[in-house]
Amino acid sequence: MAGTEFPQNAPKDPLKDPPHEPSQEAPHGATPERAQWRALQGDVEGLADVAAERGRGLLDAARVQAQTYVEQRKSDAAQSVHDLAQTIRNSGRDLGDKPNVRAFFDSAADGLEQLGSQIERRSLGDFYSEAESFARRAPVAVAVGTFVAGLIAARFIKSSSLPPEASDGDARDSFRA
Repeated sequence: MAGTEFPQNAPKDPLKDPPHEPSQEAPHGATPERAQWRALQGDVEGLADVAAERGRGLLDAARVQAQTYVEQRKSDAAQSVHDLAQTIRNSGRDLGDKPNVRAFFDSAADGLEQLGSQIERRSLGDFYSEAESFARRAPVAVAVGTFVAGLIAARFIKSSSLPPEASDGDARDSFRA
């Protein structure tokens, strides 16, 4: 047997090695297996197209729902900021006899009202691009802020996971830090 010859009983691939006897049902001399295989391929491609289209529809629906949720939360946050500004402004009015303190409260309330208005006007993409540009302008500040936030989170997790101490010792031990 030469190097390029195949044994007679080797399995054949229906796409590459079709049987040599043409069928009467298959067009243009193709075999029934090849016609079935192509029909199966067409069916699978059709199912894949339907699945991809439904996936795109599901993704679009999820995107719309997420945007609606974010807009609602953004509106709630803006309203909370406006309410806080009004509370601060009312607190400053109670201090009528101290104009410097009242001016401080009014200034803080004005700043919060501006923040609430910006929250209402801007989209989530605007906030994201602004945070990204800040991170590009001041990467050290972002790194330090992330580090500090990590320390605070680690401290919080550590303090919330400590089991209560047993009171085997002196009563004064419970007052020690």
